[in-house]
Amino acid sequence: MQTLPAGNCARFAAKPLTHSGTPAPVWLATLDRGPLPPLDLRDCPGLVVVAPHPDDETLGLGATIAQLVASEVDVQVVSVSDGGAAHPGSTPLDRMRMEATRQHELRRATGILGVSSPVSLGLPDGQLADHEDKLTDLLVEFLDAAPVRPWCAATWRGDGHPDHEAVGRAAATACTRTGAVLLEYPIWMWHWAIPNDAAVPWDRARAVAAPDWAVARKRLAAQCFRSQFESNAGSPPVLPTYVLPRLMAVGEVMFR
Repeated sequence: MQTLPAGNCARFAAKPLTHSGTPAPVWLATLDRGPLPPLDLRDCPGLVVVAPHPDDETLGLGATIAQLVASEVDVQVVSVSDGGAAHPGSTPLDRMRMEATRQHELRRATGILGVSSPVSLGLPDGQLADHEDKLTDLLVEFLDAAPVRPWCAATWRGDGHPDHEAVGRAAATACTRTGAVLLEYPIWMWHWAIPNDAAVPWDRARAVAAPDWAVARKRLAAQCFRSQFESNAGSPPVLPTYVLPRLMAVGEVMFR
C-alpha cells in the first residue's frame, strides 16, 4: 500500500472529540480479520518514550513500558509539554495549577509502570510546532547520552494532533541524526481514521502483545490522570469517556 505524506491535522479537526469517532468494535473486527505482524522487542537495548503531553506515554505505550521495565530494559519517559492548556480559555493561574496537577499525575502513573523519574521539558502545551528545532536538539542529547544507543518511541507524525505530529517529526529527525531506531505510536489515529485508511502506513504497523498483568497496570496508570478523564467545575472531561476503553481495546500498535 502506498503511504501518503504524514500530516492529518485537518482530518482530526474535522472529527473533534465531541464526535465519538470510529468505534472500537469496528477496529477489532478489522484487526481480527487481518492481524498485524508482531513487533519483536527482545533486541530493544533501551527505550526513550517521547510524549507530547503528560498521559500520552501511558495511553499509547503503558503496557509496553511495563513489560520492558519488568524485563530490566531501561525505559526513560520524556514528557515534552507542560500540559497547561488542557482547558481552553483558562487564566494564567488556572494554567499553572493544571501544569502542577498534570506533573503530579505523570509521576504517579509512570511510577505504576515502573519508571521512577520521568523527564518533563515544560514546553508550552499547544505550541510544540514552534519549538520543534529545540526539541530535536534535546532529543539528540538524550539519545547520545545513553551508554548504549536506545530505541526512540514517539507519537506518530501523522496522528492528527498538531503537538503529536510536531513531536513525531522532531523524534524522526533526532533518530536520523543519531542512528537510533524510531518507533511511532498512534493515539488519535484510532479516533479519526477508518480501517484500511490510505492515510495510515499499515505496511509499517506492528502490534505489541501484552500479558494481562501489563494491561491491568496500564489501566491503573491511566486512572491517575483524573484531570483529563473527570469533569471539572461543571465542564465535561477533556478526554471523553469513550477514549480510554477504545485505546485499551485496540491494544498497542507501533509503526516501524
